[in-house]
Amino acid sequence: MLSLLHSGAALPIGLNLAFALLLGVVHGITPDEHTWPITFSYAVGTYSARGGLLVGAVFALAFTVQRAILSELAYLGLSRVLASPAINNPVYVAVGAAMSIAGYVALRRSREHDEGGAPRPFVTPAMAAVHGVVAGFGVGAYALVLYTVLAPRMPGPAFGFLPGLLFGLGTLIIQAPAGALFGYYMRRLRLPDRSIQAIAARAAGDTLYYGGFAFAAAGLAGILWPSAVTWSLPTHIAIPNLDSINIGLLLVVVVVLGIGGSSVFLGIRRERALLSRS
Repeated sequence: MLSLLHSGAALPIGLNLAFALLLGVVHGITPDEHTWPITFSYAVGTYSARGGLLVGAVFALAFTVQRAILSELAYLGLSRVLASPAINNPVYVAVGAAMSIAGYVALRRSREHDEGGAPRPFVTPAMAAVHGVVAGFGVGAYALVLYTVLAPRMPGPAFGFLPGLLFGLGTLIIQAPAGALFGYYMRRLRLPDRSIQAIAARAAGDTLYYGGFAFAAAGLAGILWPSAVTWSLPTHIAIPNLDSINIGLLLVVVVVLGIGGSSVFLGIRRERALLSRS
């Protein structure tokens, strides 16, 4: 299908849009640095399947609106600007700053929770929505196809936004249930509610705060030393985001598994130790 798209052959609008939706679904499944770390961070902070589903959906909806707007701009002739990989480094910095600010808020509310203060949500859908808009500016293999192939082939300006809309909805189909799954996992911990809340708050705060520094550092490195973040190790898997080990994949591993996973693991140990002493 990709070879057919790049051949320049005219495709029916329905097939073009179906491919945009499918591309979004695959984008949502594969380890993309602008989706999984953010969905995980907010979902664990809700410590419920319903809350995780909500923040995952809100994040993906904001991402969808942003991609629809950029898809329209690509149709209108800005595809070369929008598809420039040089955009990624400033986006990493912006995403990192937004993550660290949200993480600071979550950690502060975590401390209030530990001190017995009035409970407040550690993360909110509004935070996830901001992240969805910022993350949507990232450019990868999927965005390149969207902006340079699918959007420009729409039959008129009234249809230019549709590939971005369908792409975003495809991503939402995966990311919303993923958020629910992360939230469900936190709720299923065999611990008292207050312990689960403490673990969730700290995990969300750590993942956002320290993960934000990781994103910002990658972006600054790319701006100052472009060659430092353009390397990749081929995996020979013919699926974007899985076809090589690169800075994007490393960010997913570091933020989700390294920071987030270790925070949840250490939080469970800490809370069980506290309960065993009481």
